[in-house]
Amino acid sequence: MNNKKVCMLVTEHPFLDARIFKKEAKSLVKKGYDVTMIVPRRNGYLFDVNSRPFTDKFLKQTFIHEGVIIKTYDISKRTFNPLTDPLFHLGVAEEADIYHAHEFYSLHYGAEIKRFLREKKKKDVKLIYDSHEIDPDPFTTTDDIFQRKYKMLVNMLKEVNHVITVSESIKAWFLTIDPTLSVEVIYNSPPLANNFITRGKNKQKLTICHEGNVSDKTGNLTKMCKITEICNASMNLNFKIIGGVLHGNSFTVPPNISNKVIMTGWVDYHSIPNEMADVDLGWIDRDSSKSLNFMYAMPNKFFSYLNNGIPVLVNKSSDMEYFVRTFRCGIVVNKLNATASDYAEALLYANSNRNKLMQMSINARKVMEELFSWNEMEKRLFDVYENLSSTNIKYFI
Repeated sequence: MNNKKVCMLVTEHPFLDARIFKKEAKSLVKKGYDVTMIVPRRNGYLFDVNSRPFTDKFLKQTFIHEGVIIKTYDISKRTFNPLTDPLFHLGVAEEADIYHAHEFYSLHYGAEIKRFLREKKKKDVKLIYDSHEIDPDPFTTTDDIFQRKYKMLVNMLKEVNHVITVSESIKAWFLTIDPTLSVEVIYNSPPLANNFITRGKNKQKLTICHEGNVSDKTGNLTKMCKITEICNASMNLNFKIIGGVLHGNSFTVPPNISNKVIMTGWVDYHSIPNEMADVDLGWIDRDSSKSLNFMYAMPNKFFSYLNNGIPVLVNKSSDMEYFVRTFRCGIVVNKLNATASDYAEALLYANSNRNKLMQMSINARKVMEELFSWNEMEKRLFDVYENLSSTNIKYFI
């Protein structure tokens, strides 16, 4: 057994988050680490990935779930002042060997906890910043907020022993801040799915999928409906939505395409491969002109599609576009902000070129089998932790 104590600090994400809990925390437990997650409650309850509160389970303030110790705090009592903040006090009390922060503000707490333990307890702990995205994003924040948060980030990174992030471009962004940082890319990949089926064989219809949240605020709901409407004028297209609106929201599919839009609702993480069994293409739409994060994104759903041998349909970006073109595992619409008509044209192309679509499917599955499934990503995670735990300096050539 490893016996090293890990404390994950969370300020915003649901405690069952796929990256934080399902993959990283559980992998570390499997490896022998003692893992505690300190996570927020809203209005007294933990919340699911769709923001729905858990009112009938996970009610204790401290409990163990699938080998991970969960300790909770009231999010409304966060103060950003170490003297009174509940996350800071819970984190200090852990006196862990390694702290693992998952957001900008949980990094703030992690840095404060590390300084406190060093100065008051004479304990030298390690700090990992798991940057799921660029924060602050210069495209989505005002200049004064960007400058303030960027200055904070530079200071916090002085306490960080290792940065983990989700794409090569975000890694490069961190290295422009400090070229001496240790940075590792750990993609948002799921464990390798069983029962791979080559996609695109059913020539009677084409099924495209969106996994995750739908919202008219982002425009993706309106765009999905418009794509479905345009395509069904000349082909048989189903649009499958695995997920849906967040808790407390609703939407209605227009009556003329109601039989063409398939809603599964939010499903268990491990059920996603079954829900994707009839899907031919996975859709990701991000307006890359408006956000550096959208430009650099490599989201969970991207690898979820590939993992199931589903080619990806994306608009122009940096990392997703490079990946798709390198491994020939999807279609890129060459626009930073693609319209419904742009995507419909790509789908008509895919429908008319089934042999190419099937080859993309084979390529998608192959790249996950050989390089990028969670089976491979957890090795990178273990290397980060083992390097932090080792007293020997390791050099990479």
